[in-house]
Amino acid sequence: MSPGFFTRHLAIVGLGLMGGSLALALRNCADTITGVDPDTETRTFALENGIVNAAMDNLQQGVAEADTVILCAPVRAITAMVERRIGSYLRSNTLLLDIGSTKHDICEAMGKLPVGIMAMGGHPMTGKEVSGVQASDAGLYKGRPFVLCPTRRTTPAARLRALALVEALGAVPFEMEAERHDKLVAAISHLPYILSATLVATVAQQGQTDPAVWELAAGGFRDMSRLAGQDVQMMGDILSTNTQAVATLLALFRVQLAMLEAMLVSRDEQKVAEFLKPARKARLNWIQQYENGAKK
Repeated sequence: MSPGFFTRHLAIVGLGLMGGSLALALRNCADTITGVDPDTETRTFALENGIVNAAMDNLQQGVAEADTVILCAPVRAITAMVERRIGSYLRSNTLLLDIGSTKHDICEAMGKLPVGIMAMGGHPMTGKEVSGVQASDAGLYKGRPFVLCPTRRTTPAARLRALALVEALGAVPFEMEAERHDKLVAAISHLPYILSATLVATVAQQGQTDPAVWELAAGGFRDMSRLAGQDVQMMGDILSTNTQAVATLLALFRVQLAMLEAMLVSRDEQKVAEFLKPARKARLNWIQQYENGAKK
């Protein structure tokens, strides 16, 4: 068990849903919280609602006095900040953490930061269907997995501080290498998005010849198509930084789909049932595990 987390000055770069929720959850763990965001309305809302103590659009000024910095921007923006600018802005012994959805590129960039900056990659497995600082929720991270990935700038002290921060959020820490993380999220996050988007594109083609398909669509289609509504630029950034893992899983999925297609064409009901039963069992086992974990 790591010691309790406290930071004198916390800087959060990116005050959307995730960054705003981090600020609220760590409110009692910091003397001062500064938010950095390019959007004027976002900064005003965060200030007026006590989410942060100060807000600005200047990255250098925002992180200059911080002893803990959390990057909550899109993946490519995080990588760009780490590669080009932030290393010269931070003081020695500052803990730098990010919450990007893919980790290899970010962790590689963090490993090249100046010696003395304590950097670790992070990815909380949580979120909402709504976005923006207005949806900030102090309990967003509670009980949810929070992956931590070491970099060449992760000292033993940095690891302990990062673990303490995750526990202060009420999240459940998982430590793993960046490459393993990216393979896992390709399966449980990136592939589902691609399948959801492809499903909607297929139905849209059907709708061109018979628009009634949209009138008949109900709960099953709603559930399967939900991920297709995610921000395209954000998902494009994520997919482009995890191409190999996603491509591998798409190939495996095509094999599974081809097997099922062959069974359907041959009208082999027995094989179709045998194919579908393990999937049903795996889903039921997972949902039971997920619900039990959420209750803890």
